[in-house]
Amino acid sequence: VKNCRRVFLSRPRRFGKSLTLSTLDALFSGKAELFRGLAAEAWAIEQAKHPAPVLSLSMARGRPTEDIRGFDISVYNDLMVLGRKHGLPMFRKDTEGALGAFKDVLEGLYDQEGPVVVLIDEYDKPILDNIGNVRMAETFRGYLRNLYLSLKDYDSHLRFVMLTGISKFSKTGVFSAMNNLRDISLSERYGDIVGYTQAELEDNFSGWIDAAAEKMKRSRSEVLEGIEEYYDGFCFDGVTRLYNPFSVLNFFSDCSFSNYWYSSGSPSFIVEYMKRHGIEAPESYRHRIVSVDFAESQEIERARPESFLYQSGYLTIESREEQELTLDYPNREVLDSLSRMYLELVYRVEGYVSIGSNLWRALKDGEIGEAVRLYNGALAGIPYEDFSGQSESLYRSLFLMLLRGAGVTAHGEVHTHRGRSDVLACFPDRVVVLEFKLARSAGEVDRLRAEGQRQIEEKGYAKPFDSEQRAVSTGVIVVDATRRQAVL
Repeated sequence: VKNCRRVFLSRPRRFGKSLTLSTLDALFSGKAELFRGLAAEAWAIEQAKHPAPVLSLSMARGRPTEDIRGFDISVYNDLMVLGRKHGLPMFRKDTEGALGAFKDVLEGLYDQEGPVVVLIDEYDKPILDNIGNVRMAETFRGYLRNLYLSLKDYDSHLRFVMLTGISKFSKTGVFSAMNNLRDISLSERYGDIVGYTQAELEDNFSGWIDAAAEKMKRSRSEVLEGIEEYYDGFCFDGVTRLYNPFSVLNFFSDCSFSNYWYSSGSPSFIVEYMKRHGIEAPESYRHRIVSVDFAESQEIERARPESFLYQSGYLTIESREEQELTLDYPNREVLDSLSRMYLELVYRVEGYVSIGSNLWRALKDGEIGEAVRLYNGALAGIPYEDFSGQSESLYRSLFLMLLRGAGVTAHGEVHTHRGRSDVLACFPDRVVVLEFKLARSAGEVDRLRAEGQRQIEEKGYAKPFDSEQRAVSTGVIVVDATRRQAVL
């Protein structure tokens, strides 16, 4: 607190931002009894001797975001309730709406109790809710900018300020008015401020892990491996790997590896964004290299897709080196969920779960011809206009999406010492290696099939599995772009 008095933290939804602010509220308010036996106990006891007034405000709590007037009234009413709670007089600036009430509460709390702690949760929610309507998003940005600018005007009245949100609006937005905020979102020091580390998971949930293992009839190590595969992998500093807390807690409640985080919020704002920006197929964002300030260059409704996907939690930092970041999907939950969203809302593939499950069975049995037949069934159902800008990666991504949409583990562009195979599917008794090619004309099919088979053999895509006691099946899937059909 001494060295970090004006703070901004960006994290995806359902990651513990609100809980962090609630904890700070309790600490500054002097509720020492809540921290007995915890690391903050001594600080809380000292703080209880001189509690600070706290102005805590959420921009998400049931507020209408399609109408600026309704939103302003909602914020104004919350500030009225807060003022009455602290015994402040009725507001003098009611004609200024929430902005006037905000100033009155700051002044009143300061005059009555001393320097004020301001905690604002989901500061960007009204803008994100209008991401498909640029005019309305800009209207809300201007409104919020004026509200938050008053924090700078009242800086001498403030003891500590923290804002949280999903995105950082820079340049022409909110942060141009609040240039005294320290952004700790990418700081290694605060890399584990929310989310669970591996040690925290195993130390604090040991009993829950054992209970899940017993209920699921699996070993403890198998349960830990599953939790890691589904819910680990988030990283915000390039160093610390974190588990999604919302998904982990739901897993311990249900003892089922399900897609909790994705299901907890509507993907409609993602789809709106995709429609406006021509977002690429999921596989194209894997291992994407960006500059360290890539998320700050544009307002989010105009940002590049990888910036939007990162800030909303669908991509995370795989590694960091000097001024470059490498992005990737954090875990299976996110990648599977995004695949389902594409299949359902972008490509509109009916029955994609059934198709994917049957595709998995065909590959498991080494019946690659049947897999191609099922794949062609999915291609036939996709509207023609969705195939603009055809590429080999599009067809490969769609094949992977069908598998992942059915909850099947599949890997794309798997590296070997001599190259990388397009698709790798591993089963207990079989490994399937597939190479994809796109033929621009029917006359290219035979040549590309032979080229793909030669590539599999020369680059040794199946070589790593020679010593295993598993059957190895390989195949080249050539897609005829003019007919939008695949052949083996």
